Amino acid sequence: MEGIVDVYMPDFKLWTSEAARRYLKRADYPGVARETIVEMNRQVGNLVLDERGMARRGLILRHLIMPGLLDETESILRFVAEELGPGTYVNLMAQYYVSGKVGENGQYQEIARGIHREEYARALALARELGIRLDTRSVGEGRLLACAV
Repeated sequence: MEGIVDVYMPDFKLWTSEAARRYLKRADYPGVARETIVEMNRQVGNLVLDERGMARRGLILRHLIMPGLLDETESILRFVAEELGPGTYVNLMAQYYVSGKVGENGQYQEIARGIHREEYARALALARELGIRLDTRSVGEGRLLACAV
C-alpha cells in the first residue's frame, strides 16, 4: 500500500498474547499488530494536518481502554513512545461498553463494566508523561463522562 495510502488509522487493542487469546481468539494479534503499525508508520510518518485541521498524511493510532486492563494500555503507550516516537498521533478512547458475550452466562465478567474515570485519567497521564501527541478531541470532559463511576 506504500505510495497509495496517505493516512492510516489502525486500532491497537491488546498487547499480550494471553489477553488477545482470551478476548480476540488470536494469540498472534499483538505481534501482527505491532509489525503492521511499525510498517504503516514507516510509510506515512507522523500525522500532518492542513490549515483546516484535516488529516493529509500520517498515522492516527486508536486505542480503546479496557476495564481492568491498564497494563495493556501502558504497554501499548510505551511501544508508541519508544518504537514509533512521541510525535505519533494517538486517540485514547474511553467509550468501552458491555455488549455481546461480555457478562453473558458468566463469560468475561472481568470486563463486564465500563472503565472508571481513574483508569482513563491514568492512561492520559501516562501518555502525557511519555510525550505522546494525543488527539485533544478525545480528552475533553464529555469523554470522561462516558466512563463508569
